[in-house]
Formats: sequence, structure tokens, C-alpha cells
Amino acid sequence: MSINSIDHEEMSNIAHKWELPEEESVVRPEKTVKSAEARRRIEALREIRESGLSVEEARELGLIH
Repeated sequence: MSINSIDHEEMSNIAHKWELPEEESVVRPEKTVKSAEARRRIEALREIRESGLSVEEARELGLIH
């Protein structure tokens, strides 16, 4: 198969089928951000627990809100 025998219009039509709709692309990043924030909060709470501080002490020190 030669590169000259490729129908470029057909290729671009196929490529558009792979693109995500606008609505999905907006929802995913927000969910990803929330998941990342939750992971960071959980990790911070683990570190506070390992350090021996209570949650109240961590709040007083401004480590968590």
C-alpha cells in the first residue's frame, strides 16, 4: 500500500470518531482533580497519624483545614 493511495478524507473521518465529546472531556478533569485532592488529604492524614499528632493539634498547627 502506497502513502498516495490513502484517502485522507476517510482518515480524518475515522480520527473524529476517536475524539471524546466535549461534555466528557470537561467532566473527567474535574473528577481527576477531586481524586488527586482526596489522595493528598489521605496522605497528609497518614503522615499526621505517623507523627503522633492528633487531628486537633494538626488543625491548630494549620496542617489541615
